[in-house]
Amino acid sequence: MSKTYTRDEVASNNTEDSLWCIVDHRVYDLTDFLDAHPGGSVVLSQIAGTDTTAAFYNLHRHEVLQKYASLCIGTIRDETPEVIEPQPGDLSTVPYAEPLWLTPQYNSPYFGESHRRLQRELRRFVDTYVTPEAQEKERDGTYISQELIDRMAETNILAMRLGPGQHLHGRKLLGGAVDGREFDYFHDLVVGQELVRANARGFQDGNMAGMTISLTAVRNWMKDEAIRERITEEVLSGKKKMCLAITEAFAGSDVAGLRTTAEKTADGKYYVVNGTKKWITNGMFSDYFITGCKTKKGFSVLLIERQEGVETTQLKTSYSTAAGTAYVQFENIKVPVENLLGREDNGFQVIMSNFNHERWMMSSAVIRQSRSVVEECLKWSNQRIVFGKNLVAQPVIRQKLARMISLVEANQAWLEQITHQMCQMSYAQQSKQLGGPIGLLKSFATRSAHEIADDATNIFGGRGITQSGMGKVIEMFQRTYKFDAILGGTEEILADLGVRQAMRNMPKAML
Repeated sequence: MSKTYTRDEVASNNTEDSLWCIVDHRVYDLTDFLDAHPGGSVVLSQIAGTDTTAAFYNLHRHEVLQKYASLCIGTIRDETPEVIEPQPGDLSTVPYAEPLWLTPQYNSPYFGESHRRLQRELRRFVDTYVTPEAQEKERDGTYISQELIDRMAETNILAMRLGPGQHLHGRKLLGGAVDGREFDYFHDLVVGQELVRANARGFQDGNMAGMTISLTAVRNWMKDEAIRERITEEVLSGKKKMCLAITEAFAGSDVAGLRTTAEKTADGKYYVVNGTKKWITNGMFSDYFITGCKTKKGFSVLLIERQEGVETTQLKTSYSTAAGTAYVQFENIKVPVENLLGREDNGFQVIMSNFNHERWMMSSAVIRQSRSVVEECLKWSNQRIVFGKNLVAQPVIRQKLARMISLVEANQAWLEQITHQMCQMSYAQQSKQLGGPIGLLKSFATRSAHEIADDATNIFGGRGITQSGMGKVIEMFQRTYKFDAILGGTEEILADLGVRQAMRNMPKAML
């Protein structure tokens, strides 16, 4: 049982030789922590022997106390701690911190018990295994560990990230949380939104994002069944990694402008590939590259294995190098013709159909990240004392919060509506009908992220531009939300796509 003390006993331990304090009715002995305190020893000396609860929560989150739990020596006699101790897998009790379907007092027509089971198990997994590694890798810039990849392979999280399909049939998903045949796009949405709660944008892409936007193309367009199944098993088992290599220095959204070439050998058995790719997510550690190339009469997509003549160079961008972003060079690479995805000179169809799921996933992620930012702002506004009052007492702060909440909830509702349509459509129907709506959603979600990042940074002030402490989530978001506004198609391109698709369906009677 925890030892108890009186407040007088704590007050008497007020020197550097014995320095105690009280936070949330708990007693902490900081004597040996003086020199290790990141904020220096002077701050601790100023609160020696006192109840510093208000001052502590004006600067820190409760997770700091959990990190230094070993310093706690007991509680104040006849008093009970009030702050909730979050545990791995817990839902947040902060208003709007969870989507409405996860909030007890609300209902949803889309999510059932299997979605809730998956969410519970996945959150525990993320809190226990993904978040700690994500934060570590985000700091040092190194790549995802094979240990975590293996854990995700064993629990079939890797397989779930491709979305619904036959590749899930017969697999035990997260210990049986959901049946593979039952897995739909709302389960897919749960996976995508839970994984990004690690709040490490570089690692988020480094966590096999390249696979999620490239193996899908192999599954849908590789004609040789033996190759398709071999590659699928290698990648979903975690033994091999892969990425999508489309963008070049000369062509981003303009896929038709690619310069990488693939020319057939005289015997027709191989393509010889020459060219470069840039900003390739996971390119640094990938074994396979799903590569867009110019062929004789058009544009084709090839599966290229890492080999001599394939060189990758690290690119440093605004987020962590944990993403494995690469500049890739192909020099006289021989690729068997069996590695062609779809039909020769018809690669545009392969890439465009693959973009729908990628853009939907990116929308899911940035909307969930935006929600995490709203949660951080609500917490901070409630606990930060300014001019003797909580920050949220200021009307201008409440207006900012209201706008941020509105944007997040509107985006989540639109996302769930599009997800419902995906569940009702075949892959071919999705490709035909949903390119425009998904493009508009992604464009609006990243524009919303722009506003949310701006307001959140202003709410947090200096902490919003500091990579540690209370504002670290805000700093990370305002520095990296632009990745979602650019990758997979820029806001302007996708907004235009949405309008052009709508105009194609405009009835002539309205002219």
